[in-house]
Amino acid sequence: MERFVLAVDQGTSATKALLVERAGAVVARAEAPLAQSHPAPGLVEQDADALLESVRRAAAECLDGTDPRAVAGVALSTQRESVVLWEAATGRPLAPLVSWQDQRGAARAAELAGTPFARTVRERTGLPLDPMFSALKMAALLERHDPARVRSGRGELRLGTVDAWLVQAITGAFVTEIGNAARTQLLDLHTGAWDGELLAAFGVPEAALARVVASTGPFGRVRDFAPLPDAVPVTAVLGDSHAALFAHAGWRPGVVKATYGTGSSVMTVAGGTGSAGAICDTIAWSTGQPTFAREANIRSSGRTVTWLADLLDMPADELIGLAAGSHAGDVTLVPAFGGLGAPWWDPAAVPLLAGFGLDSGRGQLARAALESVAHQVDDVLAALPGVRRVVADGGLSRSTALMQLQADLGGVAVARTGNHELSAVGAADLAGLDLGMWTTTDLERRADDGLEVFHPAWREEQREAAVARWHERVAAARGLGARYCVPPEDAVAHSRSATGRTPGRTASFRGTTPGPPAGRAGQPG
Repeated sequence: MERFVLAVDQGTSATKALLVERAGAVVARAEAPLAQSHPAPGLVEQDADALLESVRRAAAECLDGTDPRAVAGVALSTQRESVVLWEAATGRPLAPLVSWQDQRGAARAAELAGTPFARTVRERTGLPLDPMFSALKMAALLERHDPARVRSGRGELRLGTVDAWLVQAITGAFVTEIGNAARTQLLDLHTGAWDGELLAAFGVPEAALARVVASTGPFGRVRDFAPLPDAVPVTAVLGDSHAALFAHAGWRPGVVKATYGTGSSVMTVAGGTGSAGAICDTIAWSTGQPTFAREANIRSSGRTVTWLADLLDMPADELIGLAAGSHAGDVTLVPAFGGLGAPWWDPAAVPLLAGFGLDSGRGQLARAALESVAHQVDDVLAALPGVRRVVADGGLSRSTALMQLQADLGGVAVARTGNHELSAVGAADLAGLDLGMWTTTDLERRADDGLEVFHPAWREEQREAAVARWHERVAAARGLGARYCVPPEDAVAHSRSATGRTPGRTASFRGTTPGPPAGRAGQPG
């Protein structure tokens, strides 16, 4: 019987499933959409049960017409910093999933910015103290549902990122993959274990957290996951950005992966920890020993395009096509929805549309939205040393105009893969490697097949002028935010907004004048 890997990519807006055969070809696919809710400014939630149902539905549709006994293993790729709180005894979620985009911890993060504790968080976890990461979300959920930490302290309540929630639901094992755990700000990168001091400071009992395991598990075997028969093993779990890097065979030196999804992740493998400034340390994956990575996270890239498409009442694909044939002129959109991520890490920054007038039309706005994506990624590339090759994936990488703009802005070649489902593919790659279905040499060859390369075409002065204007508008968005931003309330009822101003910026840029990150692409930042 032919052997397959069933790979499930659980993302922010949809769950995708792929069936991958021994030669690496995708023989079936399915997708189940997933909704978000925004109950108050800065708050972003999803229905945890609906998320699980989308995984079941996508997997079942993908296997339609295939003998499920031919599935040798299941692989999961998941959104990372999002958090679920559920009862251990019943498996019932006590609250909606809190999305990685959610900003309910912004006020607390701002209070702690620049303190010794913020420096401790950065040194041990590799991450700046920012509401995107899981710890502040976990604390907020517990403050609302278990303020005395009685039930969570006894292990009656469980907290986890999406991988832990899904694995528990489909196998019964309460474990979390180390790369996902590294995004919580509760894991010490140097030991690979939960950090007791950080747990105490954030108010998260260790009894409520899953056991940390390698990216190849053990995760247990599926049960009651029709149409799969019970006992099919879950053989690999990766965070979505980590999985995309794995699919690019990103263990090779100098390969930088840029994923253009709802947000964007720019990631490259590193020899260890010790990054500074805009770039985070993280664990990409572990198959016994951890593979470290440098990463920068951008909050709004594809989401900027869909937001504008909704606003203009037109399909997103049509907006992208309009942007490709238009010029923005002086119009600039800084999409600081919920603040700015890397390289600024400024939760107080506000969205800004500048340079428009009565004669500005849809085409200019569409182009400005597309340019905002390229500029944000370029800011990160400028802070990464040793960039040899940028490989692009994600839905928005289908835009040829965006890929060429990315190469022009950074002065570096950008290689686009023809496969826009790389998170699922990367999880399948690791699972098949563990099952002995292919080798790392096979995976490197597949990663290089069919790449389309975009070379820089702009003159240096054109590039410098475009970047300078962008940085002027970013500085304006940050300056306005520092003066007037009202953050979402920290761990309160969702029916009302917070009061008060955000007291300053995050640790990396606290007390500094807004400005561009040092360096350009391929130079130390």
